[in-house]
Amino acid sequence: MAKKKSENSKDREKDASRRSFLTKLWLGLGLVAVAEFIAVAFAFLRPDKSKASPESPGSVVVGGKVDKFRPNSVTAFVQGRFYLARLEDGGFLALSHKCTHLGCTLPWVERESRFLCPCHGSAFDITGSVINAPAPRALDIYAVAIENDVVKIKTGNPIKRSEFSSGQAVYPRKKT
Repeated sequence: MAKKKSENSKDREKDASRRSFLTKLWLGLGLVAVAEFIAVAFAFLRPDKSKASPESPGSVVVGGKVDKFRPNSVTAFVQGRFYLARLEDGGFLALSHKCTHLGCTLPWVERESRFLCPCHGSAFDITGSVINAPAPRALDIYAVAIENDVVKIKTGNPIKRSEFSSGQAVYPRKKT
């Protein structure tokens, strides 16, 4: 009988050590999972400034010859993450591709002649002005320069604006 008691106590000790090992293992794995979740959340929320992209300060994207863009048209520049709009009067605007509501990427819908936000229904005209809320302001623009009949866009610093004004458009020089 004494032999059975000693075997039972050894089994209990094995079970207890096994149970404490598994408890510590699950606790450790849980802590690792929580740490990974926190790291992913911070990585998602913090913008990555280390990427060399056309948006980095001082970057200039060459759009092309002025004649390449017909009046009242919009051309997407995927690498630069902007649209180049040629207004009906011949002026140029480089518009950000991000909605000013929550930053969703905007497509230009040619048949409706407007930018439509797929996330919350905001709409913008060819000048980037708000047609339909909830967007609080007009699309951001980038600096445009026309040198030797070539359109160049400086994508480093978007310019925030509340609405469109004619002074924001850049016009090619009249040929004499």
